[in-house]
Amino acid sequence: MSQSSVLKPLALALLATSIFATTVLAQDHSSEQSEAQINDPTQECTPYYYAPSGSQISNFPQIWQPATLLPNDTAGQAMWANISKSVPTNIQPKGQLNGSTIGTTYNTVADPDCWWTETLCTQPKLPGLSPDIASVPEPLTMGYGFDDGPNCSHNAFYDFLAQQNQKATLFYIGSNVMDWPLEAQRGLADGHELCVHTWSHRYMTAFSSEDAFAELWYTMQAIKLATGVTPTCWRPPFGDIDDRIRAIANALGLQTIIWKFDSNDWRVGINGITEADVDEDYQLFISNATSGAFNTVGGIMLTHELNNFTMQTAVDEYPKLKSAFQHIVPVGVALNKTRPYQEANYSLPTFEQYIAGQITSNGSSNGSGSGSNSGSGSSSGSGSSSGSGSGPNAGSTKSGASALTVGGAAWALFSGALLATLAL
Repeated sequence: MSQSSVLKPLALALLATSIFATTVLAQDHSSEQSEAQINDPTQECTPYYYAPSGSQISNFPQIWQPATLLPNDTAGQAMWANISKSVPTNIQPKGQLNGSTIGTTYNTVADPDCWWTETLCTQPKLPGLSPDIASVPEPLTMGYGFDDGPNCSHNAFYDFLAQQNQKATLFYIGSNVMDWPLEAQRGLADGHELCVHTWSHRYMTAFSSEDAFAELWYTMQAIKLATGVTPTCWRPPFGDIDDRIRAIANALGLQTIIWKFDSNDWRVGINGITEADVDEDYQLFISNATSGAFNTVGGIMLTHELNNFTMQTAVDEYPKLKSAFQHIVPVGVALNKTRPYQEANYSLPTFEQYIAGQITSNGSSNGSGSGSNSGSGSSSGSGSSSGSGSGPNAGSTKSGASALTVGGAAWALFSGALLATLAL
């Protein structure tokens, strides 16, 4: 028997095994409940096809690319035609989508546009706009939240939050939701508050007004498609917002949530930021709480569901936060915002209800997000998982971390997407 005749059956057997393994993995993404049971991060981050989202992919901008309003989107076109009248035309785009402001001139003393990136302004100058939420009104309270989800390997982190009976505000990126719709469903099913974090995670003030609208609009549509609810809150990536962007968000019914304290967890490995720096930033926030800085109003800290390091750090710091604050609640709960979505069949508890032990929300999603995955086991590149690798979720790993583990191959893709985003 020739060597070739021996190797061919072996190769076919290996191929069959690979196909079978892929199919088995994908079968575990049949529903939100079954996906939530996966504890292998590589398996969690295996692309899958989820029909309710995947079948609609052509009605959305390209995953992880800056959004533009699609010509065949009659609902979006009509919405933009309606709200564009309320968007100021005397405030021009600022800088580049990657955050570069080279060549941009702006009067930071007068700050006519309330540009947070340059002045940390949260009180709009444009009449009719509400102030940004940068703190919470309840004393000794932390408005708890995480940006950049849904993270495909977040089950261990969400399990931890569930074990602590802790709810949070989750700022979801539209492209991530289309890539990982079942993971987005878990956020809602676990009782967290879902908010918008734009489609492609670029600097919002650099967009034209129509494109900025598209960044918000398609993220709202993606979350609705995956979970059945439409958020009424959002956070601008990098905090980049001015009154032009606020006017667009306001017209879409989105309340702007910002922060006053930054953990800088997402910056580890960038410009010399270390894990020790992040620990110091957490400690500064905690020290402010124990020294009485939040005795009259509570605080919000910027943290992320971005990668293994940011999630593991959140787990490690949680006991310290619990000791420093009397209450840790979702931002919407701290604001007594009992209706977090446009849909009326879902509500959050009031602050008093939450701290008394009623932490679960009333109602549920009955939209497409409650369905099952009727597609095949692999991603076609046009389904709920586009195979794009979920953009800014870079693969930093916390030293010595054991509770949370991130699939290396998947996060290598994510890291590459982040670098591509920042290089624009």
